[in-house]
Amino acid sequence: MNPVKDSEPYHHLQGTVPASETGDLRVAQSPVLELRDVCCAYEPNRPAVEHITFTVLQGEILCLLGPSGCGKTTILRAIAGFERVVAGNIALSGQLVSSPDTLIPTEQRHIGMVFQEYALFPHLRVEKNIAFGLNHLSRPQQKAIVDDLLALTGLRGLEHRYPHELSGGQQQRVALARALAPRPVLLLLDEPFSNLDPDMASRMRQDLHTLLRQTKTTAILVTHDHDEAFAMADRVAVLRRGWLEQFDTPEAIYHLPTTPFVADFVGQADFISGLVTNKLVVTEIGEFPNTKNFPTGTKVVVMIRPDDIHIVPTKGADARISARQFKGSENLYTIQLRSGQIVHSSESSLSMYEVGTAIALRVVATHTVLFPQPPGSGTDT
Repeated sequence: MNPVKDSEPYHHLQGTVPASETGDLRVAQSPVLELRDVCCAYEPNRPAVEHITFTVLQGEILCLLGPSGCGKTTILRAIAGFERVVAGNIALSGQLVSSPDTLIPTEQRHIGMVFQEYALFPHLRVEKNIAFGLNHLSRPQQKAIVDDLLALTGLRGLEHRYPHELSGGQQQRVALARALAPRPVLLLLDEPFSNLDPDMASRMRQDLHTLLRQTKTTAILVTHDHDEAFAMADRVAVLRRGWLEQFDTPEAIYHLPTTPFVADFVGQADFISGLVTNKLVVTEIGEFPNTKNFPTGTKVVVMIRPDDIHIVPTKGADARISARQFKGSENLYTIQLRSGQIVHSSESSLSMYEVGTAIALRVVATHTVLFPQPPGSGTDT
C-alpha cells in the first residue's frame, strides 16, 4: 500500500485512494475494509470480541458504538494491526492484513490514527508535526501538503507554534492534519472528543465531519456517545459484550432497533407490556399494529420513545406526572401509569406542567417496534 505519490499537493488528491499493489482502488463505493468472522482474545478461552463481520465502503464514516468493555477499541486495534485475531480475517483495500496466520505490520497498512491524547510531538512545531509522516517526499511536496492541511483544518497562522501553545481543539486539529497528511486508505479515531468540553466537542464534530467529507476520507470512529455517532456516521455498529448487536444507518438504529439493548442504549426508551389480539397489540396506553405478525395470545413489549408520547392534562385521568427535567430545548416528563408502569414524554420547553398533574396520553408512534416479552417480566430489557 503506497503512500502519496508524485508532487501533487493535498488538495489535488482529495477524493482519491492510493493504489495498492493488487490494482486500482479508485472505484466509487468500493470496499475499503472487510472484517469476516473476526474474533480477538486477550486470554485463552476468554474472547474480547466474537464473530464480527462488516464492510466499510470508500468514503464512508462508520461509528463503533457501545458501552465500556464492549470490544469497540479492540476491533479498532485489530484493524490497525496492534492486536492479533484468533479467528476470521481482516482485508484492507482487498489485501489480507490479519488472520490467525497473517499479521501485516501497522506501518504497512497505510492507516491514519488519532488517539484520545492526540500524541503530538511536544518538541516539534505545528508544521513539523503535520509533516512527520512525509519524510519520503521532497521539501516542496511536504510544504504543499502541509499548507493545504493548515487551510483545511483552520490552523493557518498557527504553524510555528508548539503543541503546548495550542488549545485542546487546536491540538486535535493538528493530530487530524498529521493523520491525514499521508493520504491514508483508512482513518481510525479512538474517542477523539473525550478530552474536550461539550461545546467544543460539538463544534469539533461538525468540523471533523466537514473535513472528512471534503477529503472523501474513509473513517472509523469509536465512541460511547450515541449523539456523536448519529451526528457523524453513515452507518453505526452497535456492540455489546464483544458481539455486534446491529449494523445499520443511524436512522434505522434509532427508529428500528433489532434488540431491546440497542433500543435503550441509543436513546431514552420505555417498554410497555402488550398482548397480541388478532392484528393488534393491546397495551395500557393504546393499541399498536402487530408489525411482526406474532400469533394471537403472544405477550410482547412495545418500545416507546419520549417523542412518541404527548401529554394532555385531563381531570380525573389515571396517569400522573411524577417528575420533570428541564433540558433547555425540551422538558422531559416522567409519567406514572395506573399500573405503576413508568413512561416518559418529551415536550416543548414552553410546555410546563406541575408534578402531580392528572393527564391522558396521546401516542403518535411513527414506528412500532415489538419484542417478545422476556420471561418473568413485561419490562425487562
